[in-house]
Amino acid sequence: MGYRDELVSGRVAFAHLIRVWHERNGWSHRVLPMLAEALDLGRVHNSQLSMLRNGKLASPGPEVFLALGSVNLWLDAQAPGGRLEPESARTLLAAHPELFEALCSSALPVRDEHQRVLGPGALLEVFVGLSQPPASFDLRIGEAEAAGLSAALAQLLTAGRPWRDCRDRLMAAYPVAKRQRRERFAEVIAGQRDYTAVELDAELPELRRTLAALGAAGEEELGPDRFLELLRQRARRLQGDGAGQAPDDLAAAIRREIGAAIPSTADPAEL
Repeated sequence: MGYRDELVSGRVAFAHLIRVWHERNGWSHRVLPMLAEALDLGRVHNSQLSMLRNGKLASPGPEVFLALGSVNLWLDAQAPGGRLEPESARTLLAAHPELFEALCSSALPVRDEHQRVLGPGALLEVFVGLSQPPASFDLRIGEAEAAGLSAALAQLLTAGRPWRDCRDRLMAAYPVAKRQRRERFAEVIAGQRDYTAVELDAELPELRRTLAALGAAGEEELGPDRFLELLRQRARRLQGDGAGQAPDDLAAAIRREIGAAIPSTADPAEL
C-alpha cells in the first residue's frame, strides 16, 4: 500500500473512530468543539468535526488533533468513571449548561486495547494511516458482508415474522424523516434489496434508535460495537443454516403448502 492509500485508509478509520466516540457517549456534534474552546485546549470547528465524521476532511491542521487529543486526555483525568462529577465540573462549565449536562451523562474517552488514552499524536497517527484505531472504535463494514448483515437485520427487526405484520410498528419506530432513506429501510427489511456497506455503516445509529423505540434494547444496553457484532453473529448463523442445502424448487414448495392447507380427499375440481 502506497502512502496515498494509507492516507485514505487512515481518514476512513478516523471517521469511524470519531463517529463511534460520539455514539458511545450519546453526544451531539457540538460537544467536542465546545469543550475544546471552554477549556482553551485548541480549536476544532463544528464543520470540521462534521467532515471528519464523514471522512471528507483531507488535510486538517495540527490544532484539530491538539484539540481532540487534549480533550480526550482531559476526560480521562476528570471523569475516570466515564461521567463528570457534577460538583467538580459545575464551576468550570457554568457558562455551558448543554455541555455540562452532556458530560455528566457520559464522558468516555478513547482508549486502546491496553486502556491507554489516545492523545494528539496517537490520533494523528490513526488519521494518516500509521496506526490502526482501537478495535472497539473500528466498526468498518466490508462490502462482501453487507448483504448478509442486511438479511440478519431484517430477521432481527421482524423477529422472523412476515413484513406485513411488522411494517407499521417498524416504520413508526424508524427515526429518520427523509423519504428516500425510509423507502430504502422498508425495502431492506422486506427483503427486496440489501444495504451497501456504506449505507449500512451510515444507518447503524438510526437502527439502534429503532430498537430502542420498539422497546427491544436501549442504546446504552446495546452499544454500536455490540450491535454490529450481534448482526455479524446472526449473519453467520443464517449462512450456516443454508450451507450444504440444495436450492428448493419454488413450485414444489408451493405444492407442499397447498397440500398442508387442503385435505388430500378434496376433489381437485373444487380447487
